[in-house]
Amino acid sequence: MGRSDGGAIIERMFDKPAETVRAGPPGWPRAVPPAGSPGWQVAAASWLLDLCPSEFRGYPSLRRHLVLLAWLADHHVEAQLVALRQAYRTIRVELTQHLPEGAVEQAMTDIELEGIRLRAARRGTQLIGEALTDRRLGGDRT
Repeated sequence: MGRSDGGAIIERMFDKPAETVRAGPPGWPRAVPPAGSPGWQVAAASWLLDLCPSEFRGYPSLRRHLVLLAWLADHHVEAQLVALRQAYRTIRVELTQHLPEGAVEQAMTDIELEGIRLRAARRGTQLIGEALTDRRLGGDRT
């Protein structure tokens, strides 16, 4: 039986994707072009809003003042980290008797992984906030 187009599609699925070269300090979000490049503030705003509750997209002040959005996103991510730390400290006492064996340990692993993600996000919010206030990078302190 001959090879169909489906085989070629499957082979292309495993091709190495074209690499995007990004610059920026360690911790700069991969989804945001380097500060100072065209369109970086639009991408930064989108990335920051993705870290926040969806309702934040409806507040005009957050879209108009990116420094405010970065500041608030940073506080929001920090609050999530505080909540995760509290959950990690108390999960065994509060939930062991209510969950099947092994569930608490798996939840603790999941909490650790989420903490890693949130710490990286927090570094990104801080770097974007710094870039937004740096006039050399197109920041305007708004």
